[in-house]
Amino acid sequence: MSGEHAGQRNGHRHEHQHEHRRGVWHRLRHKLVPHSHDSADKVDAALEASRDGIRALWISLVALGATAAAQAVIVAISGSVALLSDTAHNAADALTAVPLGIAFLVGRRAATKAYTYGFGRAEDLAGIVIVLVIALSAGLAAWQAIDRLLHPATISHAWAVAAAGVIGFIGNELVARYRIRVGRRIGSAALVADGLHARTDGFTSLAVVAAAAGATVGWRWADPVVGLLIAVAILVVLRDAAREVYRRLMDAVDPDLVDQADAALRAIAGVRDVARVRLRWIGHRLHAEADIVVDAELTLVAAHDIAADAEHQLTHAVPRLAGATVHTDPESHPGAHHHMDLSHSRRSGSAA
Repeated sequence: MSGEHAGQRNGHRHEHQHEHRRGVWHRLRHKLVPHSHDSADKVDAALEASRDGIRALWISLVALGATAAAQAVIVAISGSVALLSDTAHNAADALTAVPLGIAFLVGRRAATKAYTYGFGRAEDLAGIVIVLVIALSAGLAAWQAIDRLLHPATISHAWAVAAAGVIGFIGNELVARYRIRVGRRIGSAALVADGLHARTDGFTSLAVVAAAAGATVGWRWADPVVGLLIAVAILVVLRDAAREVYRRLMDAVDPDLVDQADAALRAIAGVRDVARVRLRWIGHRLHAEADIVVDAELTLVAAHDIAADAEHQLTHAVPRLAGATVHTDPESHPGAHHHMDLSHSRRSGSAA
């Protein structure tokens, strides 16, 4: 037997019993404005998370775009291949905001009969695009560096190249902190991965300073060698980003979240045991499915109430959980084998 969130029945509204600690105005608004945990409120929370993600992306796009533009001017003046590699990577990093932003917008669409879980998986598809862009920037950086090793050239305005490296580091670090903070708050692995990517880019920008220092003392090989090192660093980021996207595509979750859900279910009055708990990410929102064991003598209504309460409590216990489906098993016959035997029995009886 399956139930829906307790708040979905008859549009039930209630006040939280937990204390809100967000200031006098928030507490006053909490008293005066009705609020609930029904499906509409879950949609509102999801939309707000998407808006936060989109805002973070566009702000970081502007910041990294300005950083790359400033570096590009210095590349044109100095001819530094290390700075060119770093500039290309910063530009590519900025452009990854575009597919991810589109994914956030698509993910806000309501579920349909064809896409019954909604469109949150668009974030995972955007993650694949981000991985491909990172791979492309690594290839470009390596190609430019190898070409410069084969055809050495002297860079000019080494002090400007060093300044551009510092600018790249500052721009990337600010964007990284912002993306990671917002991504963790809304539960977007793609946004967190993109933030970590920007942080690594910041350190590769510092490597450009080393290339400028080498050019100052006459080491013509320093510039392309640093360019190659940047390409290797990008490959490390590529590995981490690809692993994160792969885990999301394979429905991997933090085991601690499963433990939290299991503990929350076992604490509910009327739950005798928890047979199974499953969690999956759909975009930056979680969905839960659970099988709980209840007293076999309960009425249908009583068992439904326990299931509805379980779904309600799960949304409080598990961060970023947007929905849950709870199935009840009678205590004497839990598990799939009971369901299979019951189905065969019913079909045999109907045939007779």
